[in-house]
Amino acid sequence: MPLLALVIPMKILVPAWTLMGIASSLTVLGRDRAHIVVRDLGRILPACILGIGLGLYVFATLDTDTLARGLGIAIILYGMYSLWSGGKADPAQPRSPRLVGPISGILGGITGATFGTMASLFFAVYLDALRVTKVQFRATMSALLLTLGTVRGLGYYAVGEFSLEALILFAAGLPLMLLGMYLGDRIHARISESVFRRLVSAILIVSGIALLIR
Repeated sequence: MPLLALVIPMKILVPAWTLMGIASSLTVLGRDRAHIVVRDLGRILPACILGIGLGLYVFATLDTDTLARGLGIAIILYGMYSLWSGGKADPAQPRSPRLVGPISGILGGITGATFGTMASLFFAVYLDALRVTKVQFRATMSALLLTLGTVRGLGYYAVGEFSLEALILFAAGLPLMLLGMYLGDRIHARISESVFRRLVSAILIVSGIALLIR
């Protein structure tokens, strides 16, 4: 998304990206839905919906350039955090899922509704605190993103942000996204997690800087 934001206005990109997020989550849940941690999913959703409401207000209020700069800053910070935190997780570190859940839900809802992305960072913090398995992580994350995408999609529709350009962009991007998911499944087992994480972090930082100076 940061790369697309260099050439596509955020007011068009964010609604289209929301639809693509819904489609990708449905694809994952088609095979992993049995592994959703339903109880813990329910704990974070009320706070997430509150955050979506706040994020929709911000999205409707700010102009495209301000949104792009905000996304650039958020992307740079996330890329730097990802580079710093890679390999630093401590399984013995105490966690507090009950506290992390509401905070992650509100921040994820606000960020996701404002920028159309980045919510997964806060959801990942929550799921990491729960120490779920890899399969449960993927399924529950997809369920969270599907719920977030559906609710904020209805919000975008209510405030009139689903333009014809956004729908055309979604239709053009959907086949490419599905191809990317197919290739990603094939590449997943062939590249180490540390190398992949560093590569993605570097791309995010460069993309964020480009958004700031464009």
